[in-house]
Amino acid sequence: MRILSWNVNGIRAIMKKNFLEWLSAESPDIVCIQETKANDDTIPKALRELSDYRCFVSSAERKGYSGTMILSKNKPNSFAAGIGIPQFDSEGRFSIADYGKFILFNVYFPNGNSGSERLQYKMDFYDAFLRHIDAVRDTGKKIIICGDVNTAHTEIDLARPRQNENHSGFLPEERAWIDRVIEHGYCDTFRIFKQEGGYYSWWDYKTRARERNVGWRIDYFYVSNNLKDMVTDAFILSDVYGSDHCPIGIEINI
Repeated sequence: MRILSWNVNGIRAIMKKNFLEWLSAESPDIVCIQETKANDDTIPKALRELSDYRCFVSSAERKGYSGTMILSKNKPNSFAAGIGIPQFDSEGRFSIADYGKFILFNVYFPNGNSGSERLQYKMDFYDAFLRHIDAVRDTGKKIIICGDVNTAHTEIDLARPRQNENHSGFLPEERAWIDRVIEHGYCDTFRIFKQEGGYYSWWDYKTRARERNVGWRIDYFYVSNNLKDMVTDAFILSDVYGSDHCPIGIEINI
């Protein structure tokens, strides 16, 4: 099974940049999308009418903001658009699909750059999410988590760590949360296969950072350790354009 994840920075914008052609060529079993910036009534009709995929949407209450989506060739047993906490569910940041053999969490984690209040919201979101997946995993379920985490974990996960150590996205408390995720029994799948730096998934548009590969690896696939041995590949599709992020993916033998 091949699963992809992509922060598209607007689903309607990416549709104008050959998204459907890309999707047809890649033909993943599942693609998880973050930052749709669309509500149920503004999701492009072409996506809802794809013959090969079912479309599952989680929208923010605020128009044109946040939002996640799962396109899946196989219908999951169930779909949920939140974790039961209104202050977090209201932003459309969760698309959760139960496939029986695993539960897929497609998450657009908050950005903490707009001030101390928003950074606290991000940290509270992080903690609530970890408690939630722990509770699910502790029932014996296998878990896949993907999406834009909005934090680079270690110094090899961004091009300029020293210049960014006081900026949200690389703060000690944000990085420590990823440490806790791993300590709680989840694996960063990309690091199973690649231990060196230089691999990024986001680049700043304004400074044309992608041309110089001055980037951040802030998009991830984590799996619970009871699924780790089934992961056969993890990768970053850095040659795919259309957003300030590029797609990432895993292959699993499930």
